[in-house]
Amino acid sequence: MALRIYLDENANTAIAEGLRQRGIDAWSARDVGNRGLADEEQLQYATRKRAVTFTHDDDFLSLADEWEETGREHGGILFVHARRLSIGESIYRVAEYAQALDPEDVNNQVLFL
Repeated sequence: MALRIYLDENANTAIAEGLRQRGIDAWSARDVGNRGLADEEQLQYATRKRAVTFTHDDDFLSLADEWEETGREHGGILFVHARRLSIGESIYRVAEYAQALDPEDVNNQVLFL
C-alpha cells in the first residue's frame, strides 16, 4: 500500500497537485478546509486519515517527540526546510518515498528530505 500524503498549511499546495499528477494520494490543509488548525490538530487529522504529514514547520519535530513520550502514535512526518528544496524537488522526493515505502515503514517516524 502506497503512502498517503497530507500537506499541512505551511507547505505549498503545488506540491500536493504535483503528487496527484503522479498518481499519489495527496492533499493539503487548504483542500479540506484545515487552514488555521493548530499543529497538533493537523497531525491528528493526518493520523485519522492514515496519512503521512508533509511539513516545513519545525514545530512538528517537537510535537513528534511529545507524542512519542506519551505513547501516542502518528502516521509519520516528512520534514524539509522550506528553503532547502524547490517545489519540483520536493515533489520528486516525496513521490519516491510514497512509492517505495509502506505506511508501516513511516509510522511514528520523522523523515528528513
